[in-house]
Amino acid sequence: MMLISAKDSLENIFQTVKHELHRGALDPKHPFRFVSLATHSQSEIDIRYVVLRKLDKELNFYFFTDHRTTKVEQIKNDPNVALLLYHPGKRIQLRIKGHAEIHSQNELTKSFWPTVQGEAQKAYNSIIPPGGIIPDPKDAYEWTEDMSDTFFSVIKIIPCQIEALQLNGLTHIRALFKKTEEVNGVDCWSSEWMVP
Repeated sequence: MMLISAKDSLENIFQTVKHELHRGALDPKHPFRFVSLATHSQSEIDIRYVVLRKLDKELNFYFFTDHRTTKVEQIKNDPNVALLLYHPGKRIQLRIKGHAEIHSQNELTKSFWPTVQGEAQKAYNSIIPPGGIIPDPKDAYEWTEDMSDTFFSVIKIIPCQIEALQLNGLTHIRALFKKTEEVNGVDCWSSEWMVP
């Protein structure tokens, strides 16, 4: 079953895409819950899955991470990132380009930290930083006694472009949405059809 069709207006497609993105942030079983995040350094490109924790009304994406990760360092050096989402049941791919902000030990992280409960807090409290080399896998499972938010960070991604590709045999549909300006505090987006 397709999410969008060629009979839909670009405005309706954009509303449908936004609706599905919001569902991904709210429903742990939605395919848009797990997002591929691409970052880069001077010598390489990295990609990994992250969990979409929130999507606000301005379409800003929020992900959690340990402040000691490689992705944080890469974003600090170059905040331009890309996201890739795919819904296998509806056969739609979304490619998103944007600008990432790292938030640590500020009001934003303090507002999110209470939502990380119980054992989940261990993800941000390992003694050895994420990506560290260890002699044995069990060495990764050592945590501090106090589960604090010291290394907890929130990545906020401000999108500037969203591309939707609806797969449909020989008649794929592709649309591009670009953030153009802000009017009275509301982001404005332009839209165009594209050749698939």
